[in-house]
Parts: sequence; structure tokens; C-alpha cells
Amino acid sequence: MPPVFRFAPSPNGYLHLGHAYSALLNVQRAQDSGGRFLLRIEDIDPTRCRPDYEQAIYQDLAWLGIAWEQPVRRQSQHLGEYGAALARLQDMGLVYPSFESRAEIARLVRERDVAGGWPRDPDGAPLYPGAARAMSATRRAELIGSGVPYALRLDMAAAIARAGRLSWHEAGRGPGGEAGDIEARPEAWGDVILARKETPTSYHLSVVVDDALQGVTEVVRGQDLFHATGVHRLLQVLLGLPAPAYRHHRLIRDDNGQKLSKSTRATGLRTLRAEGISPAEIRHRIGLV
Repeated sequence: MPPVFRFAPSPNGYLHLGHAYSALLNVQRAQDSGGRFLLRIEDIDPTRCRPDYEQAIYQDLAWLGIAWEQPVRRQSQHLGEYGAALARLQDMGLVYPSFESRAEIARLVRERDVAGGWPRDPDGAPLYPGAARAMSATRRAELIGSGVPYALRLDMAAAIARAGRLSWHEAGRGPGGEAGDIEARPEAWGDVILARKETPTSYHLSVVVDDALQGVTEVVRGQDLFHATGVHRLLQVLLGLPAPAYRHHRLIRDDNGQKLSKSTRATGLRTLRAEGISPAEIRHRIGLV
């Protein structure tokens, strides 16, 4: 079977040079290996994802000369599949609801920081500080029945105890130069959110389900997702899903050394195109010539 690669952007902003590098690198590796290239739209966040951004993704990729297989998988059309995976984890006793608001979680973190610091995940966000994991089943049912918003979290300690030691082979490089056989450390993320009351999935859950259902064999993505691979390997083992090969690539950075990001309003490909920049110049800028 030929290898299968994918590019999976979220339509919550316009693609920038970093996206162009990742997409073109995946296409290049698919072509070099006689493999397939898939496009996936990760649109599970209805508050940030917009149809015009999705259409811009298609336009920008086509302008770069990228072709992809049809149909495109749109995550918003597959929520039932993610819900089924979540239900399996719930049946294992590995999922619990937490009811604190973001403001309440921030307050708890501040209190614990004063007491000597509170651990952060690899992205710098504080680990979940609440005690919902120890809440009684009766109290949980009362809160859910009363309509209180909640998040469904993975009981990380119980999940790791069930899965055992985890690793992956890194064919690229991590942010610290890591390569080869990498020990997965999902515990660094704490009790991650797998779903919310209003959305039956999260990035971590949907990405491993999608990769398995689409037969993705090669995950080529940015170094900013290197550490998240630990959570993905854990979910793959728990759900009995195959593990693709991982290759994390360098990030495209701005003049200040910061990675390009939609949140920092990095210049979009559509703006560069309007300025007369050619696809060949884009390839030169990102070092793919």
C-alpha cells in the first residue's frame, strides 16, 4: 500500500507561509514516495471557524499548485465518530466531567502559584487544578442534570496505568533536536480535555480518530506539535488505533524569531498573492526550491 500523507488546517484564519511550508512538504514527500496526499478541514470549533476561511484554504492551496484527493474530510461532518471513540474511553472509566469555568480555573491556578508554583504543559498553559476527578457520581449527575456547562477530561494517571510505557519513532526533529526513539510523556499535559458539553470532541481526540479512519501512515507537521504526540500515542493505544510514522519539521518564523501564527495576524498567503508574489517566490521564501 502506498504511504498516505495529510495536511489538516483549521478554517479559523487565513493560511500563512508556515502553512504553505507544511502543505508543500507533505505534497513533496507524497510525490517522492509514490504516496497519496489528503486535505482535511479541522472545523470542530464553531465559534472561530468560518466558511470564507475554508474557501480561502482551497484557493490558496490551488494557487500554490497543490492538488488533493476528493472528498475533503470535514470534521464537523463526523462528530458521531468522535463521540463513539469518547464513549469507549468512558466505558473504560477514563473520562470525568469538570465544571469549573475558565475564570474559576484561572483563580485556582493563581492560588496555587502563590503557594509555590503550578505546573504548566509544554505549551505553557497551566495543568488542570480542580478536584472534579474525586467528585461523587451523584453530584456529577446533579450538576449535569441542572444544565451546568462542563468539559470531559481524560483521567491521565488512570489512562497511563492502563496503556503502559509509550514511545514513537521521530523521523524529523523535535524543538530541542530530539530524534529517533522518543519516550512519550502524556502526563506533561495533565488531565486534557477530550470534549465539552456543546462539542463532542477536541483536537487531540479527533486527530487520532481521523488519522486512523483515513489510513494516514505519515504525519508530517510542525515542531510545535512534537510534545502533543505523547497524548496522541496514548489515545491510539487506548482506542486500539494504528500509529502513523511521525516527522516534525522546522517552523517558519518572523523577523523577531517568533513562529508564524493566525493569532498574531501573520501575513496571509492571499495578501502575498494580491501583492504580486508568485508561488515560486513563496517556495523560495520558505526554503523549498
